[in-house]
Amino acid sequence: MSRIFELLGIVAAIIVGTLAVIFSGGVTVVRTPAISPTASSTLSVVPDFSLPPLSLPALEPSAPAATSAPAYVPPVLKKKETPPPAAVTPASAPAAKPVAAPAPLASSGNIGLDASASLLRSALVNIICYAPAGSSLHSISGSGVIIDPKGIILTNAHVAQYFLLTDRGVSCAIRSGSPAADKYKAQLIYISPLWLRSNANVLTQTLPSGTGEYDFALLAVNKSVTDAALPAPFPSIPLAILPPPSGTPIVIASYGAQFLEANQVQSGLFPTVVFGSVKEVFTFDLNTIDVLSLGGSAAAQEGSSGGGVADASGSLVGTITTSTVEGATATRELDAITASYIRSEYASEMGRALDLLLAEPTAVSIADFAPHIPVLEAIITASLSR
Repeated sequence: MSRIFELLGIVAAIIVGTLAVIFSGGVTVVRTPAISPTASSTLSVVPDFSLPPLSLPALEPSAPAATSAPAYVPPVLKKKETPPPAAVTPASAPAAKPVAAPAPLASSGNIGLDASASLLRSALVNIICYAPAGSSLHSISGSGVIIDPKGIILTNAHVAQYFLLTDRGVSCAIRSGSPAADKYKAQLIYISPLWLRSNANVLTQTLPSGTGEYDFALLAVNKSVTDAALPAPFPSIPLAILPPPSGTPIVIASYGAQFLEANQVQSGLFPTVVFGSVKEVFTFDLNTIDVLSLGGSAAAQEGSSGGGVADASGSLVGTITTSTVEGATATRELDAITASYIRSEYASEMGRALDLLLAEPTAVSIADFAPHIPVLEAIITASLSR
């Protein structure tokens, strides 16, 4: 496809362990201003936090137990504040980096949070993947959001990686409704190779951790699993262009599953929709808003990864990636990567704007991506044979 897949020629080097691992027993990678894009990242060990989606005990009696949620430390990232300083001096260690926050969207474009909640709720999906009995893999339940009327789903890479494993007996379904019920089949049209290369061993870990960096993927619905035809159009919510500043009112929606038994996840999983605001904003770089800190709520639980964050303009401003998952949900910390970060990172990795991918017919996107799946699969499955 584009220039990022030229990097996949070094898969052999990746497999033998030349890359830094950011998920391992609570180890979190933090990029500092003084580090160049090709340098090793700063490591900070924090074992107490966990990230939301991979929690499904055993979907059937013979299935393996699901992994507990991956661990994460939210704000070791660089905090953004306003007003900006006169000059930014690179630091040698993680530090707060003030940047100017974007102006809020004009009120004339607002549809209101209630309308946004309805829009986000209709676009929300549950992604459930079943691992074969006796394998080293775990069955999972996560979330996703349809961002295009053709049926394009935005979710996390740590959820979508299971779509690379269909030849290993993994079966995934797209569900929606209250309760969630099987509706569609989907195929990958993009997953961040940078995330896969950095997290090749997450599949078999019971307590991985991460920052959310590169943690996004796109699926295209290509088949109905019911008697109903595919919707034309699919209910969807558009992906925002600008990130929201701190204090912006938002609505969060996901299929949280932490407090359910396996049979309830299969037949009694309902959407979680909560209202709140952006508490703080953080960056992976120097002057961009890449991570939204959303505080504690009912959405801060396992199963929420890939869920959506919308503002009053009716746009998807963020995708849930990480959360603490212990204690009362109101005391937890929920984080999302911004739509603007996803757009920027996709363009950086692929050499073209995300909107160009969204403009393609889904059959074309699926066919274009298919040749890359074996190489991408090899990155993460090398660890399964160890």
